[in-house]
Amino acid sequence: MNEPAPEAFRDPARPVAERVADLLGRLTLEEKVGLLHQYQAPVPRLGVGAFRTGTEALHGLAWLGPATVFPQAVGLASTWDPELVRRVGAATGAEVVAFHRKDPDGAGLNVWAPVVNPLRDPRWGRNEEGYAEDPWLTGLMGTAFARGLRGEHPTLRTAPTLKHFLAYNNETDRCTTSSNVPPRVLHEYELKAFRPAIASGAAVAVMTSYNLVNGRPAMLSPLVNQVLRTWTDQEVLVVSDAYAPANLTGLQAYYADPAEAYAAAIKAGTDSFTQDDDRTEATLGHIRTALERGLLAEQDVDAAARHALAIRFRLGEFDPGSPYEVGEEVVNGPEHQALAREAATRAIVLLKNDGILPLRAPSRVAVVGPLADTLMEDWYSGTLPYAVTARAGLAERCEVTFCEGVDRVALGSRGRYVTAVAGRDGGPVRLTSAAGPEATWFDLFDWGGGAYALRSAANGRYLSAGDDDVLVNDQPGPNGWEVRQTFRLEERPRGTLVLRHIATGRYVASTTDGTLRLAAEGGQPLVLTLELVRGGAQAAAELAAAADVAVVVAGDHPLVNGRETEDRADLGLPPAQEELLRAVHEANPDTVLVLSSGYPFAVTWAQQRVPAIVWSAHGGQEYGHALADVLFGDQDPGGRLTQTWYRSAGELPDLLDYDIIATDATYLYFRGTPLYPFGHGLSYTRFEYSALELSAERLAPEESLTVRCTVTNTGNRPGTEVVQLYTRQRRSRVKQPLRQLRAFERLRLAPGESGTVTLTVAAADLAFWDVTKDRFVVEDAAHTVQVGRSARDIRLSGRFTVDGERLAPRDPYRRPLEAIGNDEYDGIVLCDAGRVDGDAVRGTDPGSWIAFHGVDFAAGAARCAFTAGSTEGGVLSLRLDDPLTGPVAGAVSIAPVRDRHELVEVGCPLAGVAGVRDLYVVFENEGITLGTLTFAPGTIGGGR
Repeated sequence: MNEPAPEAFRDPARPVAERVADLLGRLTLEEKVGLLHQYQAPVPRLGVGAFRTGTEALHGLAWLGPATVFPQAVGLASTWDPELVRRVGAATGAEVVAFHRKDPDGAGLNVWAPVVNPLRDPRWGRNEEGYAEDPWLTGLMGTAFARGLRGEHPTLRTAPTLKHFLAYNNETDRCTTSSNVPPRVLHEYELKAFRPAIASGAAVAVMTSYNLVNGRPAMLSPLVNQVLRTWTDQEVLVVSDAYAPANLTGLQAYYADPAEAYAAAIKAGTDSFTQDDDRTEATLGHIRTALERGLLAEQDVDAAARHALAIRFRLGEFDPGSPYEVGEEVVNGPEHQALAREAATRAIVLLKNDGILPLRAPSRVAVVGPLADTLMEDWYSGTLPYAVTARAGLAERCEVTFCEGVDRVALGSRGRYVTAVAGRDGGPVRLTSAAGPEATWFDLFDWGGGAYALRSAANGRYLSAGDDDVLVNDQPGPNGWEVRQTFRLEERPRGTLVLRHIATGRYVASTTDGTLRLAAEGGQPLVLTLELVRGGAQAAAELAAAADVAVVVAGDHPLVNGRETEDRADLGLPPAQEELLRAVHEANPDTVLVLSSGYPFAVTWAQQRVPAIVWSAHGGQEYGHALADVLFGDQDPGGRLTQTWYRSAGELPDLLDYDIIATDATYLYFRGTPLYPFGHGLSYTRFEYSALELSAERLAPEESLTVRCTVTNTGNRPGTEVVQLYTRQRRSRVKQPLRQLRAFERLRLAPGESGTVTLTVAAADLAFWDVTKDRFVVEDAAHTVQVGRSARDIRLSGRFTVDGERLAPRDPYRRPLEAIGNDEYDGIVLCDAGRVDGDAVRGTDPGSWIAFHGVDFAAGAARCAFTAGSTEGGVLSLRLDDPLTGPVAGAVSIAPVRDRHELVEVGCPLAGVAGVRDLYVVFENEGITLGTLTFAPGTIGGGR
């Protein structure tokens, strides 16, 4: 008797697409619907198991227990070493597999990493999750990390998911704010960071972001299907961010009905809904309702299910065996520990050095600061298996004295004191008569932005508001999604203060028995006096004065004053840390400032006075060893900044303005003098650049330029240099970047050694997005090539010309002018022309305008038709040459419409419109939405 043939979907010899189609054809509609949630339902009758998306692995496996913790992503990028980043990704992927083999339900193989949102604004609360403010460098590093995660075998080790599509760089009101992304910013900046990992196959999935883009929820963006999925011939899984689907009918109120919202999301390209944790009933119910009402067809479900299944097939779920056989011993094994140390070392950036570094042994070093003897975990960290702090690392090399440098205080009220309970578990904090000094003493940590944490001297645990709102000294530090261990100290008359709990906004009060708890809304706060027991800055200064060198370790707490859900207001050091640094420096001028943070600081005072400044992102478990290796000169500091460090937040545009071109943002367009430029980082030796050679003076658009130069180590120590190549287009129809990174190379040179660096720039990569043609264009223009140590430290330069396109004036008759394709604007927001597709602009104030430069009306234009709408009605005017004083060529009244997405066609005759002119559309009233302008030719002034 013949054995039945195995199902085609279980045959690894068949193409993945064929296997997916076979399994899809065997599933019922209900079974296919069950695949569209984060927790995919099993299909027992076919032997198909359950599957879950979403294992966090940003810089090591997170949330599942101790695993190797590498430097934060911005720190990994600061190595400027894609191969090292790939190895970190591979180690992380191996640990994911090891956890998955032990607990398949707890550790899924679809990993939610890397984050490739360009770091447009350093105040972003999640700055540490990204790689760089440059989109090309971001794409390079993201691809490297994803390549490591996925492995080199055709079968995926893990399935990397890029976060967060698209234009997501603020936490403030992130679910309701709309990122304004003009076409050039979209194509030259935002999409550019995502494309490489998808096009190369390094990443196989994408997560959509919480925000809206040009007025439409990113989860519904037509760019998913129309652009992102065209970058590869492989299936791309698209997952929503956690609880984002509910926003479509909740915070965003984009749809009134969940079935409509979920149907729209599936049609827009969402394949997996991350909603309600493992409770799938509501989500699947909305999809079923959408099917019943005809809002979805079965083929829509098929498309989403196909994307979901394709990833599972590529992970080898239906194949015998696996090419990735790893055991638990790989987790935090010796090789990964060594890699963590290597990554942490390479990520350290020397910002300033007046010769105090490297340190000379033996030295007596005072190590001070709130970060000197602790390592921080961020929201997406793994659990540290061990922690080598700055103090511990330096103590292995020299005599170390230590002081945290934080104030120790007592909080009193009318003769009684806030008193904590001894013992690890602490207990409710009460107002009592003094019961011994330690019980009434607290260490006051200033984390900036007005956020303070209080650690009880009685047991070393932090004050926290428990679930019952009673204050308890029972936490190891600020932690959790809702950080309940931070307070604001609000001043009151006569030197008193009150405590406001940051997470809830409620004041601290006391009950009749003296127990401290959060007051009800509007309740009376407990008025306190703050008594200084011991000044942290003074204690640190005394320690520093007795040492050869002082090392102040300062920075941020990754869960306080800037994190997911919370942006920063400024870039200054926390005031108490600034005070500490100044006091230590006054006591001992031989002071080194070590910054550990996930974002830049405006350390202008330190740059002027402190002899050495070192920065790294939070560096993971081996941070202390890495820091010691660099400070003592065993390793040359090889890190380079991937963000501009500004002198103050006042040099930045509005946090919510994503138009980097119009606002002169990032190193690409910034015209000021930064504190530290993009690409900056010093060495312990010196390098000279010479002998610049360009392979050609003129290039065709399909050719590439080869740039060679010689770099020589002229110092007396071996060192690492990162040679950076930038270009600038000298002439253009549009505003061009002042400088743009095109290539780089790391090289290590012995004293006196020279090396030849060869870098390549493709002329095609010099293209910009031309709004008049809706495509990338390589313009006929001269370019400057610049080679140096940073974006502002250029050592060699040359010129070449690209024989590209000569751009003609706009032709208004060939096709309608799209309002979003304007050349310049004022008082305008970008918005959605329709719920499903299309972009438009809306005036925010009377007199707002958009401009189209160099429009060739030839012999004349007789009439203009607008697609426009307004719920209040209004007037649009056309002016020539100037939005305020230019002649009025025509005007049209817009009648009120009921729906803001309702755009109607209205027209007007034109007068005096001929030749090549700058055209301005002036919004005489606020709230008018404009989609397109269509012109009809005719004689001058001969309207019809």
